[in-house]
Amino acid sequence: MEKPKLEGKTALITGASRGLGRAMAVALAQAGARLILVSRDLEQLRQTAELGSKAGAEAKVFKADVTSESDIASLENQVKASVGNIHILINNAGINIRKPITDFTLDEWRKVLDTNLTSVFLMCRAFVPHMKGAGYGRIINLTSTMSHVSIPHRSAYSASKTGLLGLTRALALELAPERITVNGISPGPFATEMNKQLMNDPKINAEFTAKIPLGRWGRVEEVGQLAVYLCCEEAGFVTGTDVLIDGGWTAQ
Repeated sequence: MEKPKLEGKTALITGASRGLGRAMAVALAQAGARLILVSRDLEQLRQTAELGSKAGAEAKVFKADVTSESDIASLENQVKASVGNIHILINNAGINIRKPITDFTLDEWRKVLDTNLTSVFLMCRAFVPHMKGAGYGRIINLTSTMSHVSIPHRSAYSASKTGLLGLTRALALELAPERITVNGISPGPFATEMNKQLMNDPKINAEFTAKIPLGRWGRVEEVGQLAVYLCCEEAGFVTGTDVLIDGGWTAQ
C-alpha cells in the first residue's frame, strides 16, 4: 500500500471543534498526520479527536483561547512537553459579526480582529520556532473570499481577513529560507455553523446559492482535501498564495 502522505507529521489545528476545522483534522488524520486539536470547547474537540482516532491518527486536545497571549504561551509549553515539535500549523479559528458599521461597538470590532488576525500572529510567533531547522513546514491560514471581495455588513470580517492575507504573504517570504510554506485557503459559502443563520433563512439562502456559479454551498470535506494537498511534499513549491475554493463566487 502507498505510504500515507503525511505520515510522521504533527499538525496543530485551531478552531478544530467543528466545521472546517474538524473537516481538515479528519482529512489530515486520514493522510497519516498526528493531531493537536485546539479550541475553547473541549467537549466538541473530543468528538473531533474521536473522528481522528477512527481514521487511525493519534489525537490530543488542548483548551485555549487563541486571542489570549498567556493561553498561547501555555499551549506552546504543553504541546512541546507532550509531543515535541509540530510540522503543520493550521490557523482556522474565526468569528463573524454581521451588522452595519454604525452599529458596531469597539469591543465587537476588536473581538473580530483579535480572533481572525491577531490570533494568527500569536500562534505563528509561538510555533514557528518548532518548524525551523527541519527543512519542512506548513502553515495554512483560513482567509476568505472576503479577503478579495466583500458584501454589506461585513466590515470587521473583511478587514480581518484582508489583513490575514497580507500576513500570509509576508510570512511566506520570511520563512521561505527555512522551507516553510505559508498559504491561505479562502473558502466561499460553505455549509458550516457560522453560516447556519443564512442557510436557515429560505430567502437569503436562495439569494446566496443563486449567486454561486456552481449553485450550491461548499462541502467541508472539500476544504479538508485541499489542506492535505498543501501540506504534502508535492506542494513544496506552493507558497505565498491564496487558494480560492468558492464555487466560482469571485470569478464573476
